[in-house]
Amino acid sequence: MAALNGWSGLLRRLRITEDDALRLAARANANGTELLDELYVAGVLPEDALYRTLAAEIGLRFEPAVQPRTLILRDAELRMLLARPRGQLHVRTDAGGLSRVLLSSTTLNPGQAHRRFADRAELVSRLRLVAPGTLRAALLHLARRLLLGEALRGLFASRPEFSARQGATSWQGLMLGLLLVGAPVAYALAPRATTWSAFAVITTVFLMCVGLRLAALREAGPANPRLPALANARSLPVYTILVALHSEAEVIDDLFRALARIVWPRSKLEIKFVCEADDALTLAAIARQRLRPWMEIIQVPPCEPRTKPKALAYALPAVGGEFVALYDAEDRPHPMQLLEAWHRFHEGDDRLACVQAPLVVANAAAGALPRMFRMEYALHFNAILPWLSRRGLCFPLGGTSNHFRRRALVGIGSWDPYNVTEDADLGTRFARFGYRCETIACPTLEDAPDEVRVWLCQRTRWFKGWIQTWFVHMRRPARLYRELGPGSFIAVQVMFAGMIASALAHPVLLASVVHLGTKLTLTGALDRGDAALLTLALINMALGYGSFLVLGFRSLDKPDRRGFWKNAALTPAYWLLMSIAALRACWQICWWPHYWEKTPHKRHAVPDAPARSPHTRFRRPSRPSRPAASRVSCR
Repeated sequence: MAALNGWSGLLRRLRITEDDALRLAARANANGTELLDELYVAGVLPEDALYRTLAAEIGLRFEPAVQPRTLILRDAELRMLLARPRGQLHVRTDAGGLSRVLLSSTTLNPGQAHRRFADRAELVSRLRLVAPGTLRAALLHLARRLLLGEALRGLFASRPEFSARQGATSWQGLMLGLLLVGAPVAYALAPRATTWSAFAVITTVFLMCVGLRLAALREAGPANPRLPALANARSLPVYTILVALHSEAEVIDDLFRALARIVWPRSKLEIKFVCEADDALTLAAIARQRLRPWMEIIQVPPCEPRTKPKALAYALPAVGGEFVALYDAEDRPHPMQLLEAWHRFHEGDDRLACVQAPLVVANAAAGALPRMFRMEYALHFNAILPWLSRRGLCFPLGGTSNHFRRRALVGIGSWDPYNVTEDADLGTRFARFGYRCETIACPTLEDAPDEVRVWLCQRTRWFKGWIQTWFVHMRRPARLYRELGPGSFIAVQVMFAGMIASALAHPVLLASVVHLGTKLTLTGALDRGDAALLTLALINMALGYGSFLVLGFRSLDKPDRRGFWKNAALTPAYWLLMSIAALRACWQICWWPHYWEKTPHKRHAVPDAPARSPHTRFRRPSRPSRPAASRVSCR
């Protein structure tokens, strides 16, 4: 076979049969890659052993280790090398006054390389062959200070107006101070007028949130995803998966099983595990796994702020993929999710910066909190976000299962290390730069917190990040309006300020109903003003609860609607918990604005029932868009 010309010597050394070699060659041809790359990712033998054998075959010396301090690289060259996908790299090194060139490649043809070096003794004396993983590790070690500096200061230095490193502006602080001081004074001087003004604001906020839910209701429904059309593997680009990990040793086994099911050619896949360098337990748990050649650990030097976006911003310059997917440790993405995301990018234009996959709570049977969480996720990812997406409006991304066009992500300044809901900030920033985000259907399963304490910490962080995001993007409201347009400007107000304000207003409405209802019960009558306030409070609560429940019901799958009366009964208590979280967020935004309350994860529970798992509800398209022979290789 022509594809094996020049390979016979190396294949004999590796003791690879002709049938296995032909299969590798066929896979390389199908994927549009090189045979050495397919041999490398197949894991026929350890990386060092493969490249030691390759060096012997082509007549070069093998370099088993690389000292980072000996590499001769400028910062720009270091960035360029880290951002390259697997391929061929040349790096100069100087050890003990001897200049050498390190060669790392997954594209060499052994026969051609042997002939090229046969009569060039001087070049051979200076060349050393090094395994790709060894050279990458040295480059990452050398780049630690550079990557950390860019992660911490990159956005703030280039676009300080988009960074949450600084809090509220002077005019925002002034307005907030006037509100906090003026409201009690106004109530003392004119209690009736102040009360009516407060109720008018609360009613406006509730109606904004209710209006969004009712607008999404017409098109809401359970997710009905379909398998994406078959793709020609040769046309697929390099795809990178980033997984940010911190104190996640317990779920590493589950994570590796979930990632192993993803359908994408392994010779065009990168998986980066982004860990804090002092997180010994997580690093040890990963080390116990079999790290395949397309996997890499990126250790982030420990420093403040200890946030997920800081770790992601640190890792992004070391990404080689044209597209980047982001997952959390507990995620179980649908195996075809990358393929669906790529199809959406392929069909869209360059202004499509990100696609968001829906998140599905798989442990709803674990208790009341996961049950409510499942409904909340359903109405958010099956109704509200798709409704906003179809109209080209700005929407906050979820914290995971985002698929980015890397060029667009870098162009807007990457993640903000000081924002504790980096997803919400990115969705808004993309829109301000003229990009758009869309939704896809292949879901990601994850487990919701089943303890009140854990849920409260997670929701506090979300609310705090929404407050941060709103203050950052409202520093210049007129500019925000011009950049977003009226529709997206209103969406930002509803999704951030509206949700926070409604959570804070909910206990006020409840207290008003209890107080005025008790007064009515004891006295038998209310004056006209109190009766009007009671009616207004009841209307607000009825519309708020009603729109939340109706949209949630419409967004759930039919099997998940069983026992829906429990959701209705739990809603007031669930909303009170959200109010507590919103109050905690307001406190923390003043004293610990960049503190990341970590959500601990357990080994995932088995989904409610196999038939109800979103992974089993996909239907194949009636006719593939390409011949079956072009099916993506997932090996």
